[in-house]
Amino acid sequence: MSKQLKAFVLSISAIIVIFVVVGGFGVHASNSDGAYRQLSVYTEVLQRIRTEYVEEPNFQAVTMGALHGLLESLDANSSYLTPAEYKQLKDHHADGKGWIGATVSKRFGYAAVVSVLPNTPADKAGMQTGDILESIEGKSSREMSLAEIHTFLYGQPGSTVNFSVVRPGKAEPQKMAVQREAINLPAVSEKTLEDNIGYLQPFTLAKGKAGELANDIKQLQKQGAKKLLLDLRNVAEGDPQEGIAVANLFLNHGTITYLQGQKYPRENFNADPQKAITNLPLVVMVNRGSSGAAEIVAAAIMENARGDVLGDKTFGSGSVQKTIDIPDGSALILSVAKYYSPGGKSIEDAAVTPNILVASADDDGALPDDEDGAAPAPEPKPKTQQSDEQLKRAITVLKNHA
Repeated sequence: MSKQLKAFVLSISAIIVIFVVVGGFGVHASNSDGAYRQLSVYTEVLQRIRTEYVEEPNFQAVTMGALHGLLESLDANSSYLTPAEYKQLKDHHADGKGWIGATVSKRFGYAAVVSVLPNTPADKAGMQTGDILESIEGKSSREMSLAEIHTFLYGQPGSTVNFSVVRPGKAEPQKMAVQREAINLPAVSEKTLEDNIGYLQPFTLAKGKAGELANDIKQLQKQGAKKLLLDLRNVAEGDPQEGIAVANLFLNHGTITYLQGQKYPRENFNADPQKAITNLPLVVMVNRGSSGAAEIVAAAIMENARGDVLGDKTFGSGSVQKTIDIPDGSALILSVAKYYSPGGKSIEDAAVTPNILVASADDDGALPDDEDGAAPAPEPKPKTQQSDEQLKRAITVLKNHA
């Protein structure tokens, strides 16, 4: 066996040992030998590559490719970072505060746009929910970890990042240059609709939004609101803890969510009755751009029978990652726990399917600002109430609520 081949096998062995220790493969001590036995398979494959491939392979490239593939085969959030990639990630955290305004995950191996905040650089450039970012700065996103992809979304305000965007129905990828900007997250939009329905649209569930929503709910109730409509369509940015706090505004009992992993003891998040502020009839609207914290809210409301969830199936995201330093300067980013709905469904794996399914022609779902004195928020993409079938159906459901 060549020195390069031995080095590769040792690298793979080290990764397997780490996975057995941290539980990344889901293997326990009783069957960890099975993981080690796979080394004989790796060795055989590599030996065949060395002796029968058309030319002498670049084993460093093969090693890096194998390690990237090994981690990303687990889930979209797990990654292997080379020493150079890990250094870039750490340096990036100290970089500027600019952002393009889009939430991106990985689907089908490529970077996929989950949602786009209105009036942000990504929105102005024409980026949309469901877009596939085929390449970023000329590099295929299929070859990037999610951590590496995120380093391109953020950076110095005024700097530009170039994408090649694939969109359903378009024959050719679209070139798109997006300038990063310092973005102020929009305030919650609130207003009173027909039949005394209080409408609330947070554009994110970042820290502080639960308090903002609480104030808006109280204000709507003072103005005579008898029912509430919480629009979480295209809400993908947010903190899971904030999602828990938002759900608690409507729930005075029951489980909101729980967090659990193989080596992560179950942590329950139960509703605190003292934090619940309203018992008005409620409909929560979601779509495929609803992700993370928004999914925690929707699942908690629906599975506790507190209200209806209406719209399209959500994106599916909700896990906790741990970064593990490797002695050579590289790193593993591993998902170590997932958020579950009150009924025990993994939000990341199953997403949230509304109890009232209403498809929409597009997922921009926003309500025009038609009332003076509404909380300041960016204007969404133009859409009339008549064209928004999900909104019309939600209003009908609330009208029929006793």
